[in-house]
Amino acid sequence: MRINVVHIAKLANLALTDGERVKFEKQLSSILGYVDKLKEVDTSKIEPTSQITGLENVTREDKTSSCFSQENALSNAKSKHNGFFKVKAILEE
Repeated sequence: MRINVVHIAKLANLALTDGERVKFEKQLSSILGYVDKLKEVDTSKIEPTSQITGLENVTREDKTSSCFSQENALSNAKSKHNGFFKVKAILEE
């Protein structure tokens, strides 16, 4: 099976050297060949599952607790203004 790696790279906006093109073509062909082998496995009697470990999401109730005072939080700030951290602008208008 011949894979058009150049087309795939273009879709992903990647520039490939000739060496990379050959390397990735071989790798992708190998991967797709493995997927074709998996298609041969009879899974008709297997129940679909999202995970097999038996673990479940464990959550806890949110609780408030004591935290830093504003003064304490700002105590090591290099720059502050009116009780807030002062930082350089990251957005332009």
